[in-house]
Amino acid sequence: MESVQAIKQRFEIIGNDPKLNRAIEKAIQVAPTDISVLVAGESGVGKENIPKIIHSLSHRKHGKYIAVNCGAIPEGTIDSELFGHEKGSFTGATNTREGYFEVASGGTIFLDEVGELPLTTQVRLLRVLENGEFIKVGSSQVQKTNVRIVAATNVNLLDAIAKGKFREDLYYRLSTVEILLPPLRERKDDIHLLFRKFAADFAHKYKMPPLKLDEQAVAVLQKFRWAGNIRQLRNVAEQLSVLETQRDISGATLVSYLPQEGSNLPSVISNKKSENDFSTERDILYKVLFDMKNDLNDLKKLTLELMKNGPSKAQDINPHLIQKIYGNQSLESEISYEESPRTEVMPKQNSPTHFDDSDDNYLLAETVEEEEVLKLEQKEIELIKKSLEKNKGKRKAAADELGISERTLYRKIKQFDL
Repeated sequence: MESVQAIKQRFEIIGNDPKLNRAIEKAIQVAPTDISVLVAGESGVGKENIPKIIHSLSHRKHGKYIAVNCGAIPEGTIDSELFGHEKGSFTGATNTREGYFEVASGGTIFLDEVGELPLTTQVRLLRVLENGEFIKVGSSQVQKTNVRIVAATNVNLLDAIAKGKFREDLYYRLSTVEILLPPLRERKDDIHLLFRKFAADFAHKYKMPPLKLDEQAVAVLQKFRWAGNIRQLRNVAEQLSVLETQRDISGATLVSYLPQEGSNLPSVISNKKSENDFSTERDILYKVLFDMKNDLNDLKKLTLELMKNGPSKAQDINPHLIQKIYGNQSLESEISYEESPRTEVMPKQNSPTHFDDSDDNYLLAETVEEEEVLKLEQKEIELIKKSLEKNKGKRKAAADELGISERTLYRKIKQFDL
């Protein structure tokens, strides 16, 4: 078994932090087995080195090693990339294709950003972990594969599980052994070592003398938070190497290349408020729709009761609705009925049409004679005209008096050509 120091030299890992050393030790210990490994840590801490160490020290080292960035593959094609597809299984599938799990059989697959996998793909991956079986897209034939899976994530998968974005059973399958890489800000003594390594590399690349930091600049390096971790430190070293003519870097010079704290990475904005706002607006909309439906049904009942028994009994159906439509005026003062036409049209006794609250015909008014409907339209026209005259043509005031919206009043005016 190789030592931690030998692995560092072999994979060019810089640093002596105890947490870093412990992570490498775990990778060395787990490598000879086929146990699934989950590498956790912030973006830019060097998680891609751990699966390479595990593969190189395993009995699969002569097999294929494939690294897959799950976050970079579109959701619609990731199943095809991982598991392959049959010819004609979808538009553009002109040939049968082998997926990564088929190609890497006998080797290792590194699934980077595994937390970005769609839930449907997570189900397929779980099956591979459980019994080594998978099915190509568009096929019904079960295939076998013999791969070792090492996954990595920079998100908290337990939080993703709580939000329903990651399967709990898959998490426990992947994290048989979990290796955590510390962020750069917790490796303060390693920061200057890493900077010197990057400065030497860029000096060789651009054929110029290497950078040197004074004590103040070293203190600035160690104090800075490094939200982008090693990747961000490397970028700063490259900028200084290219842009600075002086090779001796002071603290003030270094500070000018560092972003202000809190502005070096995009802010993560919680969507909790927007979800609550959406839910509130949706509830309000549902309530308005239900209220409109109830008012419409009440209006139908009121209309039929007016035609059947006159305003005296209709007053008892829904006083609130009557108040909203007719204001303080009584039904008797607003609507006058002629008994003889109503009796002829709708005889009370021995009529073939029976009005019942449970009868759909009652609610839909399918048996109402056209003559009586016309009478109601005439009364409605009279009410609208009277209200407009009373309010000197002001539609808003007339609509308020009639208990309807201004938009509805405008539609009625156009409908009846007033």
